[in-house]
Amino acid sequence: MAPNAMPESSQSPLLEDTVAGAVDHKGLPAKRSTSGGWSSSYFIIGTGVAERAAYYGVEANLVNYLTGPLGESTAMAAKNVNTWYGVTTLLPLIGAFVADSYLGRYRTVVIASLLYILAMGLLTMSATLSSHNPHDFQHKQKIMSSSPSKFEVIFFFISLYVVAIAEGGHKPCTQAFGADQFDGEDPKERQAKSSYFNWLNFSVCIGLSVSRVPLSYVQDNINWVVGFGIPCIMLVVALLLFLAGTNTYRYNVKREENNAFSRISKVFVEAARNWILSPSSEKAIEEGVKGTLSHQSSPKFKFLNKVMPGPKPSKEGTKACSISEVEEAKAILRLFPIWSTCLIYGLVLAQSSTFFTKQGTTMDRSIGSGFDVPPASLKSFISIAVIFFIPIYDLVFVPIATIFTRNPSGITMLQRIGIGMLLSTISMVIAALVEMKRLRTAQEHGLVDMPNATIPMRIWWLVPQYVLFGLSNVFAFVGLEEFFYDQVPDELRSVGIALFMSILGVGSFLSSFLIYFLEKIIGVARQDSWFSDNLNKAHLDYFYWLLFGLNALGLIAYMHFAKSYIYNRRSIS
Repeated sequence: MAPNAMPESSQSPLLEDTVAGAVDHKGLPAKRSTSGGWSSSYFIIGTGVAERAAYYGVEANLVNYLTGPLGESTAMAAKNVNTWYGVTTLLPLIGAFVADSYLGRYRTVVIASLLYILAMGLLTMSATLSSHNPHDFQHKQKIMSSSPSKFEVIFFFISLYVVAIAEGGHKPCTQAFGADQFDGEDPKERQAKSSYFNWLNFSVCIGLSVSRVPLSYVQDNINWVVGFGIPCIMLVVALLLFLAGTNTYRYNVKREENNAFSRISKVFVEAARNWILSPSSEKAIEEGVKGTLSHQSSPKFKFLNKVMPGPKPSKEGTKACSISEVEEAKAILRLFPIWSTCLIYGLVLAQSSTFFTKQGTTMDRSIGSGFDVPPASLKSFISIAVIFFIPIYDLVFVPIATIFTRNPSGITMLQRIGIGMLLSTISMVIAALVEMKRLRTAQEHGLVDMPNATIPMRIWWLVPQYVLFGLSNVFAFVGLEEFFYDQVPDELRSVGIALFMSILGVGSFLSSFLIYFLEKIIGVARQDSWFSDNLNKAHLDYFYWLLFGLNALGLIAYMHFAKSYIYNRRSIS
C-alpha cells in the first residue's frame, strides 16, 4: 500500500535529484530519476484504458438494455440513463473528498477497484436472472409479451448504482494520481504534465474503439451475460496493472496539519462571522509556504479579506486566517463561474448515449449480408476522432501556436475549452439537420406509423455529429480536465478532477429534467411528444435546435467569465 505521510524530519533540504513534497513506496524522498514521470504514468494510463473500456462497455448500450430486456419506454430509458450517468459523475466529489482528506489517492484507487469488480459481477449476475433469450429482444412484439419481474429490475438497478459508487472513487483519483507523477515545479515535467492529459485521453479512446464495437455486438446479438462479464474481466486487468506500478510511483505528502477542506471551511466561517468588520489591509503579503497557491492577494472576493490579520486585534472569538488560506478559498470561488457556464456542454454530451443511439436503431444498419452495425457502436467515432486529432493537437497545433502566443501549451486552458464549446454548438446544428432528413425520409416512404420498420437511410448519416463530438472533446473535455486539476490547491487535485466530472453529471441531470419538462408541456398540447416511442412521429430535431440555442447562450456567458478569469501564478509562470 501507499506509504503514510513522511515525518517532518525527512522534509529537510532536498537533494537536486529529489522531488519536493513527494516520497517513494518506501516513504523516502522521491528521486526524480527513479520515480514518477512517464515510466510511472504508463501503468496508470493502462489502468485508465482498461477501466474506461469496462465502464463504457456498459454505459454505451445501456439505453438498449433498458428498452429491450427491461421493457422501458424510450423517454423513460433516456431519463434513467441520464440520471445514472449524472450520479456516476457526481459521486466522484465524495470519493475525491475521502481520498484527499483521509485515504490518499493510491489507497482509494485500490479500494474502489475491488468494489468496482464486485459491482460488475453483480451486474453480470443480474443479467443471468433474466429469463429472456437475447434474440427475443430483436422484435418489439416479443419484448412486450414477457416483462421482467420486479426483483430482476430492482437487482439490476442496485448493481448499476454500486458501479456508480465504485466509479466515484476510481476515476478522479486515477487521473489525479497519474498527473501527480509529474513535478509542477520543474519546467520540463510541467510541460509533460499538460501532455499527459492529452495522451491519457488518446490512449483511453484507443481502448474504447477496440472494445466498444465487439461489446455492443455481443450484447445485441449474443448474450447480455457475456456482454457484462467481459467488462468485469477488464476491471481485474485494470487493478493488476495499477498494482504493478506501485514501486515506481511518487506519493504526495501532506504539508499542513489541517487538510485543505478544514482550512477553506474556516475561511468561509470566519468571513461570515466578520461580515460587519472593515476589510483588513489588502497589501499583498507573500508567504513561502509550499503546497498552497503562491500568488498575491486576489482583487476579487474582497469580503474574504476580512479574515486576514489586520492592524487592529481581531474581534474576540474570531480567528485570523493566513493569506495563503484566504487565497485557497478564493481559488475555489473563482472556478464556479467557469463551472456553471460549462454545464450546457455537459447537457449536450449526454445525448450521444441516449437519443443518438435510438435514432440509429431506426436506420439502415446493414453491412454486406447478415451483419447489422450495433447502433451503440457508432459512439466509437467519438473515440476515433479523439485518436486522430489528439496527436495533431499535441504535435502540430501546439508547436505552431506557441510561435505566435509564446505560451508553452500553445493556447491557454480557457481558450481551449471555449473552442470545444463552439464545436459542440455546431454539432447540435448537424444533429438537427440529420434528424430532419430522417423524418422526411420516413414520411416519403410511408413509414411514419411503422416504428419497427427500417428507414431507407444509412446509419452513417449520424457519423458527422459523433465526429464533431470527438473534436469538441479534444478541446473542451481535455481542457476542462487539465484546468480543474491545475487551478485547485495541491491537496485538492482529486477534487479538481471531480469538479470537472460533475459538469458532465449535472449536465446529464439537466438533460433528464429538460426531457421531463418538455414531455409535460408538449405532451399536453400535442398527441405525440418530441420524445415519442415511435421516433418517426417524434421531433428530436426540435430538441436538438433547442440545445443549439442553449449551448450558444452558454458559450456567450462562458466567454464573459473566461475573459476576466485570473489564473494562479503557477499556471502562467
